[in-house]
Amino acid sequence: RADAVVISGRKLARQIRQEARHEVEQWVAAGNKRPHLSVVLVGENPASHSYVLNKTKAAADVGISSETILRPASITEEELLDLISKLNNDANVDGLLVQLPLPGHIDERRVCNAVSPDKDVDGFHVLNVGRLCLDQDSMLPATPWGVWEIIKRTGIPTLGRNVVVAGRSKNVGMPIAMLLHTDGKHERPGGDATVTISHRYTPKEQLKQHTIRADIVVAAAGRAWLVAQPRGTEGAPGVPGGKSLAWDVLEA
Repeated sequence: RADAVVISGRKLARQIRQEARHEVEQWVAAGNKRPHLSVVLVGENPASHSYVLNKTKAAADVGISSETILRPASITEEELLDLISKLNNDANVDGLLVQLPLPGHIDERRVCNAVSPDKDVDGFHVLNVGRLCLDQDSMLPATPWGVWEIIKRTGIPTLGRNVVVAGRSKNVGMPIAMLLHTDGKHERPGGDATVTISHRYTPKEQLKQHTIRADIVVAAAGRAWLVAQPRGTEGAPGVPGGKSLAWDVLEA
């Protein structure tokens, strides 16, 4: 088998942004309202502020208007839910996301489920998660959607292939696994792959054997050791999906 190939999403991201920019321009030129995204940012977490800044920059780049609504970490859960309700009912708001993580005194699941499913651009509402699991059209979390687009646009065959998804988070690993293993003939077509999900309790020897047999490895975790050594992924395309991945593990 050939050496492992790592697939970068940067070039594809530029292409997708260009496509989105064109779609927005056509939408507005047809007399429609410019799409608007509202982002709720609670507290002073530097990483969260960085992520939100990148999101609003990306929105501006494709012609989508956006606003960042700042609230202190001391905000109560009820105050946050009230704000979300107002944004849900605001006809000028087309997309809404609440940046995670939230302060410990706030129930993140309750907050995610408070966002209108139709405005839930993160795809975290329980209805959107359920639709994903039922192979129905839904809003998808950004990282899994990005990985899925990379696989489709680069023409990586998935039908009947063995795939290892390293990571089982409900926002990244699980949705990626769902997209890859589900029926390609359903309402929301899947990849028809045979998927193995590894996580922190997967014995390293088992993990090595899984990756040796894998045709595709998706790194969806922040722990580099969840992906076996390069000799274990020989010939398997590697699709990075985790922010803290040690990239040289896949590139070697």
